[in-house]
Amino acid sequence: MALTTDFAGVDRGTETAETKTDYSRYRIVPARHPGRAAGTIFAALVIAVVLYSTFTNPRWGWGVFAEWFFAEPVLVGLGRTLLLTALAAVSGSILGTALALARVSKSPLLASLSWGYIWLLRSIPMIVLLLVLNNLGYLYETISIGVPFTDKVLFDYPTTQLLTPFAAAFLGLTLNQSAFFAEIVRGGILSVDQGQLEAAASLGLSRRRQAFRIVLPQAMRSILPTGFNEIIGLAKSTSMVYVLALPELFYTVQVIYRRNLEVIPLLMVATVWYLVIMTVLSIAQHYIERYFSRGAVRNPTPLPFQSYFQRLRRAPTVTSARAGGVTLGSQKNAADWRAKGGAVRIHGISKSFGTLKVLDDIELNLPAGSVTAVIGPSGSGKSTLLRAINHLERVDRGFISVDGELVGYTRKGDVLYELKEKDILKRRTDIGMVFQNFNLFPHLTVLENIIEAPIQVRGLSRDEAIAYAQELLARVGLSDKIDAYPRQLSGGQQQRVAIARALALRPKVLLFDEPTSALDPELVGEVLDVIKELARTGTTLVIVTHEIGFAREVADTVIFMESGHVVEAGSPTQVFNDARHPRTRAFLAKVL
Repeated sequence: MALTTDFAGVDRGTETAETKTDYSRYRIVPARHPGRAAGTIFAALVIAVVLYSTFTNPRWGWGVFAEWFFAEPVLVGLGRTLLLTALAAVSGSILGTALALARVSKSPLLASLSWGYIWLLRSIPMIVLLLVLNNLGYLYETISIGVPFTDKVLFDYPTTQLLTPFAAAFLGLTLNQSAFFAEIVRGGILSVDQGQLEAAASLGLSRRRQAFRIVLPQAMRSILPTGFNEIIGLAKSTSMVYVLALPELFYTVQVIYRRNLEVIPLLMVATVWYLVIMTVLSIAQHYIERYFSRGAVRNPTPLPFQSYFQRLRRAPTVTSARAGGVTLGSQKNAADWRAKGGAVRIHGISKSFGTLKVLDDIELNLPAGSVTAVIGPSGSGKSTLLRAINHLERVDRGFISVDGELVGYTRKGDVLYELKEKDILKRRTDIGMVFQNFNLFPHLTVLENIIEAPIQVRGLSRDEAIAYAQELLARVGLSDKIDAYPRQLSGGQQQRVAIARALALRPKVLLFDEPTSALDPELVGEVLDVIKELARTGTTLVIVTHEIGFAREVADTVIFMESGHVVEAGSPTQVFNDARHPRTRAFLAKVL
């Protein structure tokens, strides 16, 4: 009651006057931060004391420093340091990447060999490795290459002449660098989400293309900070080659100060040159990290001249796209690219994860051009069934065919031969998949996401792929997002791009794994509208969904699954209005 009385007593005229007050004439006093100011003053004093002490103490010998900083012997040693750093960084990075890919390969022997190499080289101190390589001539007088089991020699050379101090230094730095860099690359590869690999595989991209176009560019975000630390460490590690009497920067400085006894000034010469090298590498790291961070943030700050070069690079594409749209010939080709639906036959498939049986003797026949909705409680095997159709999940028993062609196998007479991975990828292009979590490639733009597989897998020219991508984006209502990155899109927009990407391969069958479950309720409608349009195009659709109303409206056939079994299958009217199985009725009673 007291609160009501107080509010009722407020002078409304005063309130109105305060509301209309013009605050533009008021002076703003910023908030004070005395602790921050004290810290700034303290830091400034420390810097001033250090600089004063450094530049006023004659024992630093700045005159000697200036005399030798650009001296010819120092510059020659600096050049040798830079050359060793560059060569070992490039060769060590390439070898390290190969070792990392070997470690994550499916070949046990190759992975074990890579692990053994990394274990050995990381265990040996750098200085020991350099000394062993420098004395390799003691163990092997000559290095010979010949034809095995014959006396024919193709190459024969004395080890001491072949393995000069510079060659020993380069080889030692490379071997050491590659072992550490391999683990950095492997960590970056493991940091890439598994869904990215599945999305690339579902598009039929080759294993090599998956590695170098999809996985490694994303892994670089994790690789670069630690990788550049290794390169910076490598630049300083070149000082260890003094044990080989190789006159790089540090060894040259040592020789000079042993003659003139000006130790500190000459050490400062080496120190400042190392600081210059580290600064250049740090700047390069910043720009390279920014390049590989494409798509990582919604609103990245452009690098100097980046916008200008992007406009130059996109000019041809924009001209061809905007000057009257797609040409008549391109439209004809785009229409021809639309594939007809394929019939899916599932022959008694079963799948277990350990002791858990997720699919148990599934038999289904989905006609060409049909729309099938798969419903059921979580854990009933719906998503596993979908992944099995696309051969992302290999079944333990049974087979799946599309238009009579087995997925994952080829038949010769009465014998079935399992296909190799590259052949499975080709077969998989007829079975598109749209994932629950979109799985767009975050480092590629919308356009690049869509055209990647048509160019690499279907062999389309870039112009043809771009024309069809533009048409697909228009169909899903995203023509204005062609140059955006996935992170700059809403969830519904990302899912529509994922649908366009799957359609770009002209699949006979299109699989949807709960396409709206990761979306806000407001975004569900825009995705469902696109799927409804697809249902009228003749493409065979298989949709795992919890949207019962959508399934009732779009599907020709509704399948209810539980515990890895197809409990009931029929038309939407029959399943939703007159379900035969009690478990189906119990489930629908909770969701309808």
